[in-house]
Amino acid sequence: MEITIIVTTPAHEVYAETICNMYHESAKARGTGIAERKPEYVRTKIRNGNAVIALDGENIAGFCYIECWSHEKYVANSGLIVNPDYRRLGLARRIKQRIFQLSREKYPEARIFGITTSLAVMRINSDLGYRPVTFSELTQDDAFWEGCRSCPNYDILERNQRRMCLCTAMLAPSKVEAENMKYDLSNLIVHQHEQK
Repeated sequence: MEITIIVTTPAHEVYAETICNMYHESAKARGTGIAERKPEYVRTKIRNGNAVIALDGENIAGFCYIECWSHEKYVANSGLIVNPDYRRLGLARRIKQRIFQLSREKYPEARIFGITTSLAVMRINSDLGYRPVTFSELTQDDAFWEGCRSCPNYDILERNQRRMCLCTAMLAPSKVEAENMKYDLSNLIVHQHEQK
């Protein structure tokens, strides 16, 4: 088994239906909130190169895509899915790492966020530099929250005026912010050494 993770091209649009079926089956199996996606929406992400796909030859092993919000001030790495036949191989981590890298390449000034009910995804996000935040620190773009409407927990989100739900919100700094933090930290260390 040799799984490759690559940025999508229009040639990968043929996988859109299979990806949507994987979302549907995962939501049923987990019994938790996973927003449904339509094949045409997934095709658009694939066509625009705003997604990564994991392939084992011609077989789809996993997928994840980028969504832009608030005039590209925020991006979300959404729709992470791993084919059940390829689970427990560390594939989700590899897909998340690649989509995170792609997000920073394409949108260096955007903060990267996500909401999830998955403990495994929370762990991966933490390793990538995300931190848990309140929903108020995420995009307030109505279109993003509208995407939650197909989730079975949407009534909880709505009842709480989008301040909380069963998902955990996580946020990572933009590439520019992360580079500035490294610069500030190295200057602080140099300054401390000069004071000694």
